[in-house]
Amino acid sequence: MSFPVLAAKLDIQPNSLYPQVEFDTSMGKVIVELDRTRAPITVDNFLTYAVSGDYNNTIFHRVISEFVVQGGGLKPNLKEIKIRDAIVNESGNGLQNDRGSIAMARENSPHSATNQFYFNVADNSALNPSTRRWGYTVFGEVVSGMEVIDAMSQVPTSHNATLGWPDVPVKPIILKSVKLLPRN
Repeated sequence: MSFPVLAAKLDIQPNSLYPQVEFDTSMGKVIVELDRTRAPITVDNFLTYAVSGDYNNTIFHRVISEFVVQGGGLKPNLKEIKIRDAIVNESGNGLQNDRGSIAMARENSPHSATNQFYFNVADNSALNPSTRRWGYTVFGEVVSGMEVIDAMSQVPTSHNATLGWPDVPVKPIILKSVKLLPRN
């Protein structure tokens, strides 16, 4: 995988156990604290996308009230952003898909997470791992701005014919930038 080499060239604060990032959205700002102690591969992956500017000017493309707000994959013109290699699933790390947490989206394969993430707007225990199935990797939590995520979760959505997906906001919610904040 070429990903670790790329990550080494970026300042993703590799020695910071709990880096913080600021999401600047068209609906307000959100601060998230990431947990490198429990999800080191996932945090490094997410920060590589963030520091590279890949999340800048993307949209939250999946919004389900009382469930999740998902983004990180599409530009406003509905084109996918550049995807790096998939990462290992770290869902058994003890972090739960509880309200206010951030986790990696993935396909059916457990080790298929790349760039898309979601915020839990409710406690979603069905997304946690069990003895019989992989879960979705939680890698941080909202520390400021949960009201912005809540507002996002309430926007009108519809089926998008271009994408062939349900639950797409009628009016795009823009993720202007994700910025790694200076160390405390």
